[in-house]
This record gives sequence, C-alpha cells and structure tokens, in this order.
Amino acid sequence: MLRDGVRKTMPYCVYVILCEDGSFYTGCTKNLDSRVRLHKCGKGARYTRTHKPKKLVYVEEFKTRGEAMKRELRIKKLSHKQKLELTKTKETQPRYKRKRIG
Repeated sequence: MLRDGVRKTMPYCVYVILCEDGSFYTGCTKNLDSRVRLHKCGKGARYTRTHKPKKLVYVEEFKTRGEAMKRELRIKKLSHKQKLELTKTKETQPRYKRKRIG
C-alpha cells in the first residue's frame, strides 16, 4: 500500500474473538479485517467453524511476525479467566473497536 510515495506496511495483529459459547479464539494475522470476515463465514479456522465467533474483543499490533506469534502463544496459554481479564483491562487499539462479528 503506497501513501505519499512511501510504502505503508500493515502491522501484525494478535486478536481474541469471543465465541457464542463463551470460549475465546486467539489468532495472529497481517490483515485483521480479512481474517475476521473469514472467521465469520466459517473459513478462518477449524475452531471457529464449531464455536461460532460473536465479537472481536482484543487486538494488539506488532511490527514483526515473530513478536506477534510469541504474544499469540502467551495469550493461548492463559486460562479462560485470565483471557477474560485481559479483554476487560486492556482496550483494543482505537481503530479496532470491539465489534460484533456474527
């Protein structure tokens, strides 16, 4: 993507989706909007095919894929209660307001 003659790189995002059954799905992507659409139509991940996504509740941005993947793994290791606290205490990035998916 070019802006004013300078290539603008998209950040890597780690995101958490609240599913309709109350579980959480954590993922990593370079294009969050596209990935959320894939989850919504059942093509994003095996987990979200059986646990329907309800709401994007958490997003963090990183400059490198490696940083994002490390953070994704740390979040995946959290308990359900810890993930719930994470989504309550740290707001998503302003441009990624919490939004309904389904």
